[in-house]
Amino acid sequence: MKRVAIYLRVSTDKQTTDNQRRELEAVAERSGWKVVKVYEDAGISGAKGRDKRPGLDAMMKAVNAKEFDMVASWSVDRLGRSLTDLLGILQALHEKDVGLFLHQQGLDTSTTAGKAMFQMLGVFAEFERGIIRERVNAGLARARAKGVKLGRRRVEPAVERRIVELRAKGDGILKIGKTLGIGTSVVQRVFKEVPRT
Repeated sequence: MKRVAIYLRVSTDKQTTDNQRRELEAVAERSGWKVVKVYEDAGISGAKGRDKRPGLDAMMKAVNAKEFDMVASWSVDRLGRSLTDLLGILQALHEKDVGLFLHQQGLDTSTTAGKAMFQMLGVFAEFERGIIRERVNAGLARARAKGVKLGRRRVEPAVERRIVELRAKGDGILKIGKTLGIGTSVVQRVFKEVPRT
């Protein structure tokens, strides 16, 4: 029976890995694979390297220890969006004779065609990331040209004073946010900007 590790990743805290996990566990069951471990990086961009992705780092250490025969992931962009990083992951897997299965692409790198396809998918993932970056920069430039001030909006002085009053009274971040109907991130930012008296 093939021993498989599942790798899951989402870019933001508002997303969940539940769908990826359910699908990959179903594939493993249908294929007769034994899932030995699930690694997860939630709320971490695929553009970040292994050193900033604890789930990926732990999985690659387990690859070196030959704890499983294959890694299964939802798609190539879950592993990363940098061609260099993707090829590094593939190289590390193949050095230890660990295969890679990508569900969305129907890819199995234990075949020659699978290896070639993985490299092509990596090129497209990096290309897509570049296009997204160009669009964001163009949008920011357009906004600046129209006179839009970018960056965080300053909290209204009256709201800031009320936050400071409630903090002095001993209220916590959650309670202040709920009382004033604002996000806790706004309260935290005021806490940092306004020294406690």
